[in-house]
Amino acid sequence: MTQKNNAENPWTAEDEKGHLSRNLEWWAVIGFFTTQENQKQWSIKATFSEGVVDKKQIDSLCNITLFDQEANRHYVSYMRIPGAPLRARQDAFDVGLNDSFMKGSYPAYEAHFRDPDQDIEIDFTIQAESFPHWVAQEATNGWVPMGLGFLRYGFIPKTRISGTIKIHGKLFTIKGTGYFEHVWGNFSYRNPLSSVKDGKKTISTYARLIEWWLRNRKLRVPETIMFSTENNPLGYDWVWTVLNNGWTIFYGNSLFWMMEGPATGILILSKDGKIYTEFNNIDFRYNTIQTAKNYDFAYPSDFEITAMKEKETLHLRFTMTQECREYVSRFPNGRYWLAFVICEAPGITKGYYSDDKEEIPLTGICKIEPQRQVSIIGHNSLRIDILKPPKGVGIIIEVDSHYLGKKMIAQLRLIPKPILRFRCSRTKKSNQQKQIKP
Repeated sequence: MTQKNNAENPWTAEDEKGHLSRNLEWWAVIGFFTTQENQKQWSIKATFSEGVVDKKQIDSLCNITLFDQEANRHYVSYMRIPGAPLRARQDAFDVGLNDSFMKGSYPAYEAHFRDPDQDIEIDFTIQAESFPHWVAQEATNGWVPMGLGFLRYGFIPKTRISGTIKIHGKLFTIKGTGYFEHVWGNFSYRNPLSSVKDGKKTISTYARLIEWWLRNRKLRVPETIMFSTENNPLGYDWVWTVLNNGWTIFYGNSLFWMMEGPATGILILSKDGKIYTEFNNIDFRYNTIQTAKNYDFAYPSDFEITAMKEKETLHLRFTMTQECREYVSRFPNGRYWLAFVICEAPGITKGYYSDDKEEIPLTGICKIEPQRQVSIIGHNSLRIDILKPPKGVGIIIEVDSHYLGKKMIAQLRLIPKPILRFRCSRTKKSNQQKQIKP
C-alpha cells in the first residue's frame, strides 16, 4: 500500500497566499459548531474568491451559508464586487471583502464574517488538527484538470474552531470542528474550454490521472450503469466528513456523465491527521435524487459509495439532513450551459471500514455538495441493466429525456427465455424527489 506520511507541513507561504498568475482562486472554511449557551447546532460554509470574468475584469466574492440545523433553515450572504480583486496582502495569506476577512498561516487562522443585512457577525479561531494534503497527491501532487484548464486543490480535513456568533442582537460562544481549503488555477466554469494556452499541462494531468485510475482499478462489466446530461465532466460530487472515531474523509468525483457505476474520482482517508490513504477504486450509487429549484436538472440528496484499496474497504452512505441551498452562477448567453450550481447541505455519514483484521462501523457528520454545470437540453438520462450468468443473459435500456418529452424502455433477453420488448411514453417533469432503483 502506498501511503503518504507528511512528516512536515507540505504547504508553504507561497501555497497559502494569493496567486497572481491564475484565472480563479478561492479560500473556503466549512464548520459544524454548537452555541454553548443554548446547545444549538449550526453549520457554515464561507468562501472568498476572485476570478477573471473576461480578459480585463476581475471580480471578487464573499459567499456565506449559515445553516440553523434545529430550525431547518439557512441564512445566505452574497457579496460581489465587479471589477475589483479581494483586499489582500502580497506577503501572506490575508484576504477580505468589506468587513469580512480570513488570514493566518498553518496551523492557525482567523476569520471574521459580517452580514449587516441579516444582523449576523461571526468570529472564528481556526486551529488545524491535521496536516494539509493535496488532492491526488500520489498521482499529480495536487493538480486536477477542469475542462481544458487545471487547478491545484489543497485542504485541511480537520480543524478545531472556536469564537463567537452574534445573531439578531444576541451573542453566543461557539465551539466545533471544521475544514479548510485553498484552490487556484487557470480554469473557468463560465468558459471551461477556453484555456487552450495551457493545453500541454492539462493533457499531462489528464494522462497521469487516467493512468493512476487504470492501474488501481480492475476493469469489469457492471450490472448497472447510468448516465445523465447534468452529470457531465464539468460538475462533480463532493463530500467532507468527520467521523465519530476521529477519522476524516474527503470524497470528490468527476462524473463523466455517470449517475451510477465506477467513480472517476478520489476518496482520501486519514485516521490520525498525518497519514493519508488515497482510494480511486470506487463505485457509487444514488439512492435519492432531488429535482432542483432552479433549471431542469437533478442532484443526489442520498448516495452511497464503496471504495477499495488492496485489503481495505470503505462502504459509506451520505444523506442530507437539511433543506439544500442552491447557489446559482448564471451564464449570460450560454451556448451549451446555462449556469453553474452548487447544491450544499449538511448531512450524516453511516457505513463501515474493513481490512484483513476487523470491520469497524462508522458514523459521523458531513457536508455534501453536488456541483453541476447545467445543460441547455435539461435532464436526460440513460440506464443500462445487464443480466449476466447464472441469472441469464440480457440487457434492459431505459431512456428518460426531458428534451424530447419521452421515456423509452427496451428489453432484450436471450437466456433463459427469449424476450424482446419496447415501450415509449410521454413524460412530465416532476418537482418531487425521485427514487432510483437499487
